This record gives sequence, structure tokens and C-alpha cells, in this order.
Amino acid sequence: MIKELHNKIQNGEVTAVQLAEQYLGMIEQKDGPEGLNAFLTVTREEALAAAAAVDAKVTNGEEIDLLAGIPYGVKDAICTKGVRTTSASKILDNYIAPYDATVIEKLNAVGAVSLGKTNMDEFAMGASTENSAYGRTKHPLDPARVPGGSSGGSAAAVAAGEVVWALGSDTGGSIRQPAAFCGCVGLKPTYGRVSRHGLIAMASSLDQIGPLTQTVEDAAIVLSRISGQDPLDATSAHSSGKPYEHYLTGDVTGKKIGVLPQEMYKNLDPRIAEHITRAAEVLQEQGAVLQEIELPHLRYALSVYYIIMPSEVSSNMARFDGIRYGMTADDGADNAPGEGIHERYQDTRRIFLGEEVKRRVMLGTYGLSAGYYDQYYNKAQKVRRLIHQDFAAAFKKVDTILMPTTPEVAFKAGAKTDDPLTMYLSDIFTVAINLAGVPALSLPVGTVQEDGVALPVGGQLIGKWFDEEGLLNIADVLERSCAETH
Repeated sequence: MIKELHNKIQNGEVTAVQLAEQYLGMIEQKDGPEGLNAFLTVTREEALAAAAAVDAKVTNGEEIDLLAGIPYGVKDAICTKGVRTTSASKILDNYIAPYDATVIEKLNAVGAVSLGKTNMDEFAMGASTENSAYGRTKHPLDPARVPGGSSGGSAAAVAAGEVVWALGSDTGGSIRQPAAFCGCVGLKPTYGRVSRHGLIAMASSLDQIGPLTQTVEDAAIVLSRISGQDPLDATSAHSSGKPYEHYLTGDVTGKKIGVLPQEMYKNLDPRIAEHITRAAEVLQEQGAVLQEIELPHLRYALSVYYIIMPSEVSSNMARFDGIRYGMTADDGADNAPGEGIHERYQDTRRIFLGEEVKRRVMLGTYGLSAGYYDQYYNKAQKVRRLIHQDFAAAFKKVDTILMPTTPEVAFKAGAKTDDPLTMYLSDIFTVAINLAGVPALSLPVGTVQEDGVALPVGGQLIGKWFDEEGLLNIADVLERSCAETH
């Protein structure tokens, strides 16, 4: 998709401004609070100015980058200079980012055209984009369903054709799960592969920025432009320099694909299990070798994640106090703020933070409190190390691991809002990847029929640390093979 549009711009078949106008028209037609509600802020003027700059280069006979002039969306947790950046929270309702995140700087440098900021679960805390302070995003195929979360706005915008691709962030599945629900490709890179500078932090040892795209090749193209070491993020790492799209050889002969024992799928929708089994067979038909592996501590991943993540949340959320930036208790409409500094902190957070954010802050504060730190947080970190070791042992035997992205297809809005635990279970196949820091990609591997709608099923491929090259190549072959068989 990206290459096709690039060629049209470079050859003069279409201008970047025309392309931007086309996609802005799609947003105008489909979006807004009464529509899809995938976008929170549309940056029309900035987009057209960026597109015009690309057209000027083409007119001057200059070669442009593959992403130059290509319209994309940005999850609203990623700072964009001069643009409202809310993280879908009322506490940042009036926050205008004073700087660009590193990924935005990199994309600006190659001429990519941002159309605005996409909806999400508040501070990335959720799996359905129902926790947004600005209303839920609807599923592009069935408005009664959720698009997944927390990057639901980005996934829905890509699936609905409002943008060519979008940026998301993934802390426990927030790129991959909505990609699976909406039928697009979602890549969570290795922890450190992409700079987190300018991402409003949720859980700093788990967060990672990545792309949601229409094809695996598009994901490779975007990753090539946003990856690399950044002096502003001490956890970031060097990239090889060779564009990831150059590693898509179309050949997986002899590659070893790890598959889990069937008993690991006992709580999985059997229709999804069938598609995952078929995806494994497709890779085998292409010359790959299937090998059953054990991840003995995988069953503890969800419990570990929901101790470590809230603990980091409680620390990261401390900065939102209404003093340095964002809304203050004085802006609240319900009652006057207290007189003391602590009362002002409490009132600001009580008025402007949503229920799920408060829940996770309280869970994390409890887990880190005196008398419970060793019992919960410290023990969870030890099990996290065991999960890491499980993946290390598995990757001595196989090149990648195949498993479902989600235990179910997109569910109805409101189905899980009253029971947070069932919502958390949506992450059962994704959180271990963040705990271990390995890269993983979700791509469509089929559909299931529900209420007369063909809902996408996502298959998840997990790669070795910093082996996005191998992961993307296998995913590309699986994508092309699945397309041929459907």
C-alpha cells in the first residue's frame, strides 16, 4: 500500500496534497463523536502544509522517501509539538505539547503527513477504547462492537481507510489486540527498538511505540523510519541501518516455528484455535518446520503483569497533579477545591481522572506499600525473569513462535465494563511478550461470522530479541499465503 502510493506521488500521478485531501475527506465523512470517533484532533492545516512541502520536492525533481506524503494518524499519547495531546484524559484536556516525540521528529524528517491524534483508552489503560474521556471508538465493521484497545482509535482509523497507517503504543497488547479485532497488522517492536521519548508513560519497563498498518511490508517500512538509538531514551538501541523491508525475502524454508501444546488453548474460542492451526499448516506448506515448545511460566504472565504494570502506573501518574500542566481543581465544575496543597492534588485527580485510571493507581500503590512490596511486586519481578528465561530457552530451538493474539473476536461495547477482570483477560496472550521485551506482530489469519458480520481473527508471531528482520519475513510469507487461501 505505502509503496504503491509512493510511486504515484513520485511519478506525478497524484499529489501529496490531493492524497491528504482524500483521506481528510474520509475522516470528515466517517468520523466525529456520532461516527467512528477514531480521531480526537484533526490537524488539517498542518497536514496540507506538510503535503505541499513534499509536492515541492517532487516538482523540483528530488527523490522522496517512501513515507513522504503518506497520511497517517498518531495515538494521542504521543506528543506532537503545538498540537493538543490529551492521552484521552480530561486532566490533559488543555495540554498543548511543547515538543515532538522522537518518533514524530523522525517522521517529520522524511515528510510523512500526520492527519491528527487518534482516540484511545485513557492513559492507555484499557482493552476496548471505552475508557476514553471523549467517548468510545466504534468498530469499523460493526458499530455495536469495540475496536480493542488501548490503541483502538489508530486501529479503527487504519481499518476504515481514514489513514494509510497509524502509530500506537503497546504496554500489554495495546497495538496487537486492536489490530487483531480490526483486521490490520500491528507490530510491537523489541523493547528499546523505538525511542519512547515523548510517549506519555504508562508503565515504563513495558511501553513500546509501534505501527498499525494494512500490510506486513508497510509495518517494515514504518519501523525502518522510527527505530534507532535516541540519546533522550537511555533504553533505546541501535538499529542495523538496513531497511527492514529489504529483509522480506518471501522464503521461510527451514525456519522453525514454535507452537504451543493444545491444552494451552482450552479457554480459547475454538474457531480462533482452528485458524491458528491452519496458519501453522500454511507456514509448513511454505517450507517451515513446526516444533512444539513449552513456556511453563506463561500461565502466570497475566497475574505478574497486573502487579508490575499498576505499580509503574502509580509512579508515572504522580506527575499529573494539576500544578505543572494540565487541568487544575479550579477548572472542575462540581465544587470548589480544598485549601491545602494535598487537598488540591486530591481534588484535581478525583475530578479529572477516570475510574480505570484510579483503579490501577490504587492497585499499584497498594502493591508497592510497606509490608506488601516483597509479597507482590518483588515476587512478580522474579516470575517475570522466569518468563524471560522461558522465551530464551524456546528461541534456542525455534526462530519464531505462533499463537493467537486474542482469546476472542471483537466483543460488544459494554459487555465487560462492569467486570474489570474479564476485560483484563483480553490480554492473556499478549502480556508475556511485554514482560519479556521480545518483538511480536499480529496479522489477520481469517474471519468468523457473528451477527452477520465477518469479524477478523488475529494470529500472533513472536520473534527473538532485536530480530524484527526474521519476524517480519515470516509474517510477510504468512500474510501472502493466507491471502491466497482465502
